Amino acid sequence: MSPILMALLGTMFTFGGTALGAALVFFFRGEIKPSLQRVFLGFAAGIMIAAAVWSLLIPAVDMATLSGSTVPWLPAAGGFVIGAGFLLLLDRLLPHMHANTGEVEGLHSSFKKTTMLVLAVTLHNIPEGLAVGLAFGFVGAGPGAVTLSGAIALALGMALQNFPEGAAISLPLKNTGMKNGKAFAMGALSGIVEPIFGVLGVLVAGTLVGLMPWMLGFAAGAMIYVVVEELIPEANLGQHSHYGTLCVLAGFLLMMILDVALG
Repeated sequence: MSPILMALLGTMFTFGGTALGAALVFFFRGEIKPSLQRVFLGFAAGIMIAAAVWSLLIPAVDMATLSGSTVPWLPAAGGFVIGAGFLLLLDRLLPHMHANTGEVEGLHSSFKKTTMLVLAVTLHNIPEGLAVGLAFGFVGAGPGAVTLSGAIALALGMALQNFPEGAAISLPLKNTGMKNGKAFAMGALSGIVEPIFGVLGVLVAGTLVGLMPWMLGFAAGAMIYVVVEELIPEANLGQHSHYGTLCVLAGFLLMMILDVALG
């Protein structure tokens, strides 16, 4: 199976997690409680941190080492910095709103509140799509490459944390008076960037084999930026914030076990 097709299939699976979460709009009324939202955000943060380490940075260093690089940590570290810088730039430019705080970020625009809520989740999904797409696209690509079981573990972890993200978009949109079908579509489409960026990442890295470790580091840096900038702070808002902290630890532990056991 071609790397591009593998990347597409893997990212469509994680996109399915977002769509399933958005489908809750057909069964529930009201928004997700703030305390439950903190649990989801913390869990997602833990999964993304563990995925960045075990599924991206370690394979990047291994690939560089086995390819004969004299400084095997350089591609992972360099890609990490570039990926974080890329998300910082998008965060500054793309108009978006965080549901928990109502804070608007990015360039001034005339976008509606609903549009900016969708763009906020879309911003989260870009590094996730890159990570899963690159993992599947690089299966069997050379020494130290990500294994198929490791890529599956990563996709499973990302799909789990995408589920509440889809619900976090569709349910608030329903409460604004939007019809169920449209609210579901908006929530689901917030995850469509995952297959798009997953395939794009494989296309870019596939042009030069030496770019593979850099691209894995890039995805890791972008993911950690999202975690530190948005997920962990929002998971610790309000009282009893230790629930969010405990869920970060739980998500990290689950993703670590999935990657080590399956990878």
